[in-house]
Amino acid sequence: NRNVHPFGPYANLCVTSLWSAALLQVGAIEIVTPKELEAVNGTSVRLKCTFKSTHPVSEGSVNVSWSFKPLQPGPDESVFHYQDGPFPPTIGRFKGHAVWSGDIRGNDASITLNDVHFSFNGTYICQVRNPPDFQGFAGEISLKVVQTVSLSGLEMLGAVVGGALGLFNIAMAIYMVVSMCKRRN
Repeated sequence: NRNVHPFGPYANLCVTSLWSAALLQVGAIEIVTPKELEAVNGTSVRLKCTFKSTHPVSEGSVNVSWSFKPLQPGPDESVFHYQDGPFPPTIGRFKGHAVWSGDIRGNDASITLNDVHFSFNGTYICQVRNPPDFQGFAGEISLKVVQTVSLSGLEMLGAVVGGALGLFNIAMAIYMVVSMCKRRN
């Protein structure tokens, strides 16, 4: 006595088609963050996180979670949560430091860390969900809190070129003054 499915040999095809249709409804969300940031101890830094969703975005549909992975071995820590509004941390190292600086309708899930400390060195993970968009990679930012800001190679080149132009202008001004004085004599 065999069990016979009402759809007969087409049962697997129907189930597969339904499963494929369900998968087509789930989209991927794209998250963009800078790879690295540097901030001076005691200042504020904006952790920028933008996203693109294949579905309409609204204040009530988007869920944002920020977490922190310290440099030293230890558990990840929640930094910030957004769902129908911002939920800053009420305990832990980020209490009073993490504030919402994003704009959901502008596809911006950024937060700002105020009065950063050396203990804030580590990796910040931005995760955004906009159902049914759940798939996609989280954005990761490596934050380095320093005593003073270091100059990058491009900034150093700009300072050298600016200094050289300044010296050239001073030399030209001296030359013109000396030339004018010689003509008068």
